[in-house]
Amino acid sequence: MSADLPICRTCGVQYAEPRPDCPICEDERQYVGWDGQRWTTMAELAAEGHRGRVAEEGPDVVGIGTAPPTAIGQRALLVRTPAGNVLWDMVSYLDDDLVTQVKELGGVAAIAISHPHFYGSMIEWAHAFDAPVYIHAADRQWVARPDDSVVFWEGETHQLTEDLTLINAGVHFEGGQVLHSSRGEGALFSGDIFTVVQDRRWVSFMYSYPNFIPERPQVVRRALSLMEPFAFDRVYGGWWQRVVHTDGAQAVRRSADRYLSFTEAR
Repeated sequence: MSADLPICRTCGVQYAEPRPDCPICEDERQYVGWDGQRWTTMAELAAEGHRGRVAEEGPDVVGIGTAPPTAIGQRALLVRTPAGNVLWDMVSYLDDDLVTQVKELGGVAAIAISHPHFYGSMIEWAHAFDAPVYIHAADRQWVARPDDSVVFWEGETHQLTEDLTLINAGVHFEGGQVLHSSRGEGALFSGDIFTVVQDRRWVSFMYSYPNFIPERPQVVRRALSLMEPFAFDRVYGGWWQRVVHTDGAQAVRRSADRYLSFTEAR
């Protein structure tokens, strides 16, 4: 495990080597902390008392996060399937104990991440579980630690398994992707491409969350069109318990309609 590689304190993304800036935070969708660019490492996070957190988030869905939280505070999700587990989204932290806990749950066959703000320490996780990391090719430039484990896919959809499909919704980032599961009543894993809001019957769509820049209506319309063939009851957002528990597909549709009613010219 690469305990001393730099991790941005603000976005939590691990870089391949020391550098003065974090391009992900310099981008208008993110921000540099008010005290300037600050870095940490996996070793420092462990020394500060951070540890892995593992807890059920839904049927065959296990949340994996960090306690106390780091950076943006998101949690990843271990989506358990007969064809192997897929780790959806990512965190910055990993240690031997967390590796053991995840292996006891069946390990990780593949990793897929919604967008660059959640890239975290994806290469550490890929190496720990010998798993490929699926990223949409449109976000290639944001990969902070290039590695052979990263698989760049192109187009609108990519079939991971018989039950799991990546969809290039393109909200928030051009390569922004969501993961659909057709198992049971269906589920959508959306990170903050479609972010589950405080009223968990709804989702929303933003180009930048911290800087309050709305997503362009044509981008939301394209995403909505791509989602039409997919049925799903639940929508899992990017943070603990941010879950639409029922009628998820309709929640996305009505949320898009509401969003567009405020953002399109009348």
